[in-house]
Amino acid sequence: MSNPLLETHLLPPFSRIQPEHAVPAVDELLTRNRERIAALTADPERNDWSLVAELEQLNDELAQAWSPVSHLNGVMNSDAWREAYNACLPKLSEYWTELGQHQGLFKAFESLAQSDAYPQLSKSRKKVIDNALRDFRLSGIALPEAQQKRYAELQQRLSELTTRFSENVLDATQGWWKQIDDEAELAGLPDHAVAAAKEAAKVKELEGWVITLDFPAYYAVMAFADSRSLREELYRAYSTRASDQGPKAGEWDNSAVMQEILDLRHELAQLLGFDTYADYSLATKMAQSPQQVVTFLEDLATETRPIAERELAELQAFAQERDGIEELMAWDVTYYGEKLKQARYDISQQELRPYFPLPKVLDGMFTIAGRLFDLDVEEQSNFDSWHNDARLFALKRNGEPFAYCYLDPFARSGKRGGAWMDDCRVRRRLSDSQLQLPVAYLVCNFTPPLPGQPALLTHDEVTTLFHEFGHGLHHMLTQMEEADISGINGVAWDAVELPSQFMENWCWEPEALALISGHHETGEPLPQSLLDKMLAAKHFQSAMMMLRQLEFSLFDFRLHHEYQPGKTDIQALLNRVRDQVSVIRPPAENRFQHSFSHIFAGGYAAGYYSYKWAEVLSADAFSRFEEEGIFNAETGAAFRQEILEQGGSGDPMDLFVAFRGREPSVDALLRHSGIR
Repeated sequence: MSNPLLETHLLPPFSRIQPEHAVPAVDELLTRNRERIAALTADPERNDWSLVAELEQLNDELAQAWSPVSHLNGVMNSDAWREAYNACLPKLSEYWTELGQHQGLFKAFESLAQSDAYPQLSKSRKKVIDNALRDFRLSGIALPEAQQKRYAELQQRLSELTTRFSENVLDATQGWWKQIDDEAELAGLPDHAVAAAKEAAKVKELEGWVITLDFPAYYAVMAFADSRSLREELYRAYSTRASDQGPKAGEWDNSAVMQEILDLRHELAQLLGFDTYADYSLATKMAQSPQQVVTFLEDLATETRPIAERELAELQAFAQERDGIEELMAWDVTYYGEKLKQARYDISQQELRPYFPLPKVLDGMFTIAGRLFDLDVEEQSNFDSWHNDARLFALKRNGEPFAYCYLDPFARSGKRGGAWMDDCRVRRRLSDSQLQLPVAYLVCNFTPPLPGQPALLTHDEVTTLFHEFGHGLHHMLTQMEEADISGINGVAWDAVELPSQFMENWCWEPEALALISGHHETGEPLPQSLLDKMLAAKHFQSAMMMLRQLEFSLFDFRLHHEYQPGKTDIQALLNRVRDQVSVIRPPAENRFQHSFSHIFAGGYAAGYYSYKWAEVLSADAFSRFEEEGIFNAETGAAFRQEILEQGGSGDPMDLFVAFRGREPSVDALLRHSGIR
């Protein structure tokens, strides 16, 4: 029987892909690639673009086999998928390390860069070669053999550890729940949250209601549950996941995993000649030095903190006046924040939810993208899927598809939390001159619909959807034809959030809100009174939210810049950061860092600051639309052509200046955040 992972299709044949296919497919492709690369580099005269193109073909076929494996492990996690995924990881890590240290390939790329043919290459092809030479050096190509071996060991072990970190967080999230027999304990929760808790109990074959730590359920309790003791219990369980504290203390504990990750990252950076992992991280980013990043974050914190202190004082006074709360605790902040917003603006996320049914939001989002970027979106009814929730859309221009996008919107058991975009296929020119179309995965964890209703989103969830679709547009609208700089590939990590945060702006514009909102029963547009209240509440506690992100960013960056094996106390460093920038101090048992997957299991190590860095870019980019019209076709075309279509082909600052006409300013971000 053929292995479906080895078949090249426009879209993966998900219904035929099983965990047992993963290892044989990866083994076969790795063996083939090694043999072909050996043959490629055997001829010292083979140093033209055809070598680069053939290497791209080999690696793209490997990526096409691995993509559905990685995706299914994230959205349909099971013991079988986890075992298959983990069995492949060290093989892939070893392969990519080999390529990064392959002297034959390095010499071929170096020879091409020094040849008479190089100046004649297109700008995009030169960028591919320049990036490759940079990455060879960052992979230890110049290291002695023993150190190259150590580099390979470090990369493989780090791959294993970051996966274990993520698995521990998933297991800890799903390993705790609370059964409730008396519905009175759920007082204050919206109807949809109570219904979801009833459904969760049925899934576990229990009576009553079950509250889990899946984020929609957790957030509903923190924002709306009148029971302070229930909020506290959920908070302590959630904030101690995968740690040595809390109700599941010691189970799935990430303490030793984090320590080893940091030790190995530090060793890796020093092996390559960098003082710290933060220095190593910045080698492929826009920011030019650790001090520049720290100063950027601290300056934002200095400007923001006085306003955040005022916001917290208002919240404390409100809680005391309303319920006699003498000391505002961490599990009170979201609840009383929601109540204060309701009291001040007479609006809540739950009041908005009926006006944001998912079908309407999607239609409106696609209409907005169409008006901005000259495209049409058409849902596909016949496609091979991994779950009934999954949907597929074709992006078209002049009736012809140029990209595809999967959407998997709802939370469920076995699905990794959070929201993300990933690439299924990358746009590139094939060896037979055909064009491979880009395909994106968009994954969210919204509350599933109740029977007989569409899924109803909060405005925050609408913003999340637009954010991930922004990443998807960056991937799908690219005009690059070389895989290494196509879409988000090759984009500096601190610029990659520009398109995603940029798209969030339309969630606040009245003209756009008219397209994405409509009552799920009557179709009635969002009433002007609610719209006015929502816009008035836009900056509610924005300084407190800004400081929260700055706390995460500074903790991440300082941890990777200041870390010393055997000396740095992770919790103590986090406490120092909180002393510096935070206005809310969590309980001593809080172990936020033990589930900080962005930096310990994702790509944001010494790079979480990228969210704020890119937010400066996105706010300033949007300010041009504010000046020229939020649906100005020429401005939309300029953003598409100068940013989205360019992928990783140019320096992000050059691309931004080409669109905006100048370098970015922080003023728009502070204005959009209500801080200035």
